[in-house]
Amino acid sequence: MTTPPPPFDPELAAALLELGDAAPTTATPESIPMAREQVGALVALMTNEELSCGGLFDVQERAVPGPPGAPDVSLLICRPTSVPGPRPIVYFTHPGGMVVGTNRLGLPLDWAEELGLVVVSVEYRLAPEHPHPAPVEDCYAGLLWTAAHAEEIGGDPDRVILAGGSAGGGLAAALALLARDRQGPRPIGQLLMCPMLDDRNDTVSAHQMAGLGVWDRTANETGWNALLGEARGTADVSPYAAPARAADLSDLPPAFIDVGSAETFRDEDVTYASRIWQAGGSAELHVWPGGFHGFDGLVPQAALSVDARAARLGWLRRLLGE
Repeated sequence: MTTPPPPFDPELAAALLELGDAAPTTATPESIPMAREQVGALVALMTNEELSCGGLFDVQERAVPGPPGAPDVSLLICRPTSVPGPRPIVYFTHPGGMVVGTNRLGLPLDWAEELGLVVVSVEYRLAPEHPHPAPVEDCYAGLLWTAAHAEEIGGDPDRVILAGGSAGGGLAAALALLARDRQGPRPIGQLLMCPMLDDRNDTVSAHQMAGLGVWDRTANETGWNALLGEARGTADVSPYAAPARAADLSDLPPAFIDVGSAETFRDEDVTYASRIWQAGGSAELHVWPGGFHGFDGLVPQAALSVDARAARLGWLRRLLGE
């Protein structure tokens, strides 16, 4: 029997009511085109001039070689103009449930401004038109280019941090696994914000939050079905698609994982952190009480959102020793 859901933080609950359709609870395959239109309208406002934040960043887009036999990959590069290089690099994989979004969505420019980081955000092909492994292979190809050309973009090849939220958090976790297993670039950390890790979609939190909050169990099924098709939920799913499937979580870069207590991904994210510890690794875990999926982006002024952003920044400071 499904247990009652945990309560939303009161401030967030009030904001969620006000947001209404701007923060949809669920998603279906039929809703993907409209969601893409809405996100497209949002990112259209994020011009290079807007992203430069009044000259704080030099912003450019580069087309780099994609996976073998696939199109080039677009990287959005935001380099701080007031801090001499080489600077640490945040390699960012955007959110969007694997079905929407671009490399201009969710950019962590607040970290970059505070710590003088280069941000490289990758444009990956979206499901269902491009199922696994297209998205993660695009991200890996971009990571290879970034590591090889770090100095060219003002970055330090020995200080690359993987970061992403939601679907992008799952892709960042998958990149950490791929880089380890292919003996590729060695990131110094992985910052996973409410990451989408487990295609099985059958945890207690997934059932508790069905029909509630943001990105419920039906929405999650929509995203995973788009990425994996009939393979979803079977023994054939690769850990590079769903990192929760990885049998071995040893020898990974230190992880920061955070998630709301009132969201679908809570239990899979807590389990992933626990398994990193069990494998002898380093992970910092935050479960924000009463947080729904993506709460800090949707309600940035809320007290809980302020705390969440501060915790990420604090972890980055410690990781970089700055």
